[in-house]
Amino acid sequence: MAAIIFDLDGTLIDAAPDICATANTVLAEEGAAPISLEETKSFIGNGARVFVERMSKLRNLPEAGFEARHRRFQQVYVEAHDHTVIYEGAVAALDDLRAAGHRLGLCTNKPLLPTQSVLAHFDLGGYFDHVIAGDSLPQRKPDPAPLQAVVAALGVSPVIYVGDSMTDALTAKSAGVPFLLYTEGYNHGRLAEMERAATFSHHRDMAAQIQSILACEA
Repeated sequence: MAAIIFDLDGTLIDAAPDICATANTVLAEEGAAPISLEETKSFIGNGARVFVERMSKLRNLPEAGFEARHRRFQQVYVEAHDHTVIYEGAVAALDDLRAAGHRLGLCTNKPLLPTQSVLAHFDLGGYFDHVIAGDSLPQRKPDPAPLQAVVAALGVSPVIYVGDSMTDALTAKSAGVPFLLYTEGYNHGRLAEMERAATFSHHRDMAAQIQSILACEA
């Protein structure tokens, strides 16, 4: 038995279209031009607050309205999952890992309410024994504290962290946990810079890569 901990957006689900739609709803209410899907993807990874900061800076929105803008973003974001999709093969991979006896956790910078909402929407909540979201602790990834909290709650070892971004790679490194990189997420073109134990480009290969890392850890 091992603890397999996952990032969410860009790793198990592609939520970028809904994040983009949320951003553009908020921007339209302030009379600002929309942002593109590619701009959205480039802003994802450090939590909703940082996303809104980047969006606001891109559109030169007044700093005085930031807190209200952030609250409005979070309000819309909670139910934003109509255009989100689960990556092909991800559910089957989670089934395989659970069948193998592993404990699964989630460590995401997505705020807790939209995390719970999207997990419920796709009936994914039952896969995870513990969830830490972007506002569950004072710290967010790449600080190791959120990942360490999931590790402690799962209470088994060895541990593998699965993610798609530099934020995830740095989190795993800081926590001293092997990192499995999904190459088709929101890596912002920085794949070569990320320290990792292994990679996969399709979720049908994820369980095999996890078993390979565990064999090396044994």
